[in-house]
Amino acid sequence: MVTHPQETTAPSRLGGTPEPGMPEAGMPALALAAILDAAMPLEPTPLPRQSLPRYSPPPQSGRSRDPADLFEAAQAGDKAAIGRLLSLVERGGDPARHVGELTFAASAGVQQVVGVTGAPGGGKSTLTDRLIAAARADGGQVGVLAVDPSSPFSGGAILGDRIRMQSHTLDDGVFIRSMATRGHLGGLALAAPEAIRVLAAVGMSRVIVETVGVGQVEVEVADATDTTLVVVTPGWGDSVQASKAGLLEVADIFVINKAERDGAAETRRDLDNMLDLNPSMGAWRPPILLTTATTGEGVDAVWSAVIDHRAHLEVTGDLARRRERRLVEEMSRVLVHLLERDVRALEGGDHFEAVKVELLARRLDPYHAAARLLEAERR
Repeated sequence: MVTHPQETTAPSRLGGTPEPGMPEAGMPALALAAILDAAMPLEPTPLPRQSLPRYSPPPQSGRSRDPADLFEAAQAGDKAAIGRLLSLVERGGDPARHVGELTFAASAGVQQVVGVTGAPGGGKSTLTDRLIAAARADGGQVGVLAVDPSSPFSGGAILGDRIRMQSHTLDDGVFIRSMATRGHLGGLALAAPEAIRVLAAVGMSRVIVETVGVGQVEVEVADATDTTLVVVTPGWGDSVQASKAGLLEVADIFVINKAERDGAAETRRDLDNMLDLNPSMGAWRPPILLTTATTGEGVDAVWSAVIDHRAHLEVTGDLARRRERRLVEEMSRVLVHLLERDVRALEGGDHFEAVKVELLARRLDPYHAAARLLEAERR
């Protein structure tokens, strides 16, 4: 006699009325398994494939190498693009020329370019930091070029001036850039006029140029700015030193910084006497103002003088004349640079070697030797 295993039944899920689609209670377990196997395929049915949008990284305009793309991004407020444009200007070459073409017309509307210069240790960077705040309070964006001394070996800059202006790092309306002098004696980098135009063209209504103090030759800043502030300190020398430095000719405003020190009144008196004896002074007499830049004392008066000088230049027409003169002088410097490049090209030719032999044999003096080379080049 064959004994069959006892069959069990599958109760409903809740022990009551079976749910729709579920086997009824009492159904044999083997039959239930057969039904479930038939209802469930061995391989799962693949889900329909969704077409997901392709990932596009955000635009990185500031990393582009094309000057036109950089300029467009810079005008839209991309600070990285502004920095790249200034780097191209500093390096020179064809990209710098392209940047110059793009920014030249757009920079004509700059409201004011202010220069801050003077001997080392006068507190120019701290004063500039305070002037940035005053300019921002007046409205508009402010661009700052801090020209730092550079190594005669590597060409790198110390960047100390920029370190003293960190309080404006989070202000989107301020752009600060350090530039190296590249060994240029005047303290103002050769690329600074182009850099000023870049800042003006991308919307900086005011540009402040703070130059490295190198003593008596620190007068070149006046050739690149509308208003020049000369910063001195109490006990800063006598009238002979001032005349030798040429500061009387370039100063639109005198600032005696660190006025809390002894000798501030005497320095102011000496400057007043020098201005009285200055035969080349025009209708604008440079004011002499006392400040303590570390505390901000007197800075508002300095900024008011800057605004007054801008108004004076506009009323008298000197603003347009100064800017026109600067452009002509810049063109002359570029012309000299191009001629020097052509002269260096002459030094590698056979004719140069022949003239050099005549020069070293003392059959030609240097002036006649140079004239002969130029005549050969013109032919």
